[in-house]
Amino acid sequence: MQVNRKDSKIAMAHIYVAMIALLLGGTAGLLQVLVRSGEFKLPWGIGYYQVLTVHGVLLGLILTTFFIYGFQIAAVSRTSGALSAKQRLLCWIGFWTMTTGTAMASAMVLLNEASVLYTFYAPLQAHWIFYLGLTLVVVGSWIGGLGQALRWMQWRKENKGQTSPLLSFMVVCNNLMWFVATIGVASEVLFQLLPWSLGLVERVDILLSRTLFWSFGHALVYFWLLPAYMIWYVVVPKVIGGKIFSDALSRLSFIMFVLFSVPVGLHHQLTEPGVDGSWKFLQVILTMMVVIPSLLTAFSLFATFEIRGRALGGKGVFGWLKQLPWGDARFFVPFLGMLVFIPGGAGGIVNASYQMNQLIHNTIWVTGHFHLTVATAVVLTFFGACYWLVPHLTGRTLTKEMNRLGIIQAIVWVVGMGIMSSAMHVAGLLGAPRRSAFSDYGGADIASTWVSYQIAQAVGGTLLFIGILLFLYIFVKLCWFAPKGQEEFPIAEVAPNAEKTPAILENFKLWIVILVALVLIAYSFPIFDIISNAPLGSKGYKLW
Repeated sequence: MQVNRKDSKIAMAHIYVAMIALLLGGTAGLLQVLVRSGEFKLPWGIGYYQVLTVHGVLLGLILTTFFIYGFQIAAVSRTSGALSAKQRLLCWIGFWTMTTGTAMASAMVLLNEASVLYTFYAPLQAHWIFYLGLTLVVVGSWIGGLGQALRWMQWRKENKGQTSPLLSFMVVCNNLMWFVATIGVASEVLFQLLPWSLGLVERVDILLSRTLFWSFGHALVYFWLLPAYMIWYVVVPKVIGGKIFSDALSRLSFIMFVLFSVPVGLHHQLTEPGVDGSWKFLQVILTMMVVIPSLLTAFSLFATFEIRGRALGGKGVFGWLKQLPWGDARFFVPFLGMLVFIPGGAGGIVNASYQMNQLIHNTIWVTGHFHLTVATAVVLTFFGACYWLVPHLTGRTLTKEMNRLGIIQAIVWVVGMGIMSSAMHVAGLLGAPRRSAFSDYGGADIASTWVSYQIAQAVGGTLLFIGILLFLYIFVKLCWFAPKGQEEFPIAEVAPNAEKTPAILENFKLWIVILVALVLIAYSFPIFDIISNAPLGSKGYKLW
């Protein structure tokens, strides 16, 4: 089944913006690691933190959001049917709202009016246009997400009593989680940062702003991750010729991610003195609960791989591995992402553990962790998806040459990331701070402790930039120069002996009630305490 041509245009529009963000954000990342090596200075008065903000915003927020929405629109159209005119209009309105916001925020960063990093922590202050631009990105994502959800709801009405398409169900889960998570950051920007940057208020409560940001900031990780899971669960089994191990288990893992991804942001604030330790403890427990759906996913995927490998003649304990299609970039590239996610997940447990977090908090270890999870597990999966998604949407085919180059690109990426991320982790254990330029380390003696690791980061970062150029070359070829034809949008079927999916898993009324309850339990009392104990402003009134 082919994605509707009109829906393909919307999907590709999102992906085009994502690729522009990849190029610009990747260039900024290269400049960062070169500066930190101590052997390079930025030209033309460009500031290090200006470059750092470009890298974080364009790759962490814009690349991911636009690619995810492009993929999800195509996924819903492919599995639930073509969008209606109204649903398509909502997706276009969402796209242009997000694009306008991206242009506004990017312009302010490039003008050095918003060098506040992608976390935009107060008391660092950006131009009000930057904050308004990011607000438009969030609002646009709500509008586009509504268009996708309405198509799933329409399918449910037209097919009463039937289990909805798995991929569309997963899209709705991800959008629901995203909507709930972004309420916090939207509130921060609209009611604190925008009035503050416009001069309408003198000061803001910094602890409250950070708490509202991190109510979104950790769920953002799962917003990046769940589309990769969609590809792992639904697409990769079809690519290898296998079946989905269990539809019910797949849906259960996504419901668990929805429930446990939002009320956990305080584990990013374990060193904050203004938040009571009992609430931090509660949210650390909820954070660790996410390990369960992660392990369910690992079990389901490798069961699928083993069943398929043995069906092809694999013998012995690991003989089935040899039977998998290692020469197919559509499998090989996301599989590398899965493997890298294992140490990435282990590092996440360190980050969320109170005692161990004390050692690595605000060190470059955390940056190395993000580059394993998001910049490798997620991004490599997105790269692998492009090798079938882009030609499917553009009416082209994946040639043997592009397939081989895709495998080479993934190897370059993993080698580069292995060098850079390993150096970040080790330097972090030695105390090297995150977000800082080489010149800010506080003296030659201190800087010399980490200099070899900074050079290693520059080497790895250079390889990663080469990987970006290779991927963009493949992308351009698949968009406009590959032979015309039809490339499959792979959707795997459920294994015939799998248990029937319980209807309760699609009862979103129940899951939304539980989600809201968890968020209220996790955040209502901490935020009440923060507001109640807010300091007085200079005019004698509460900041909140």
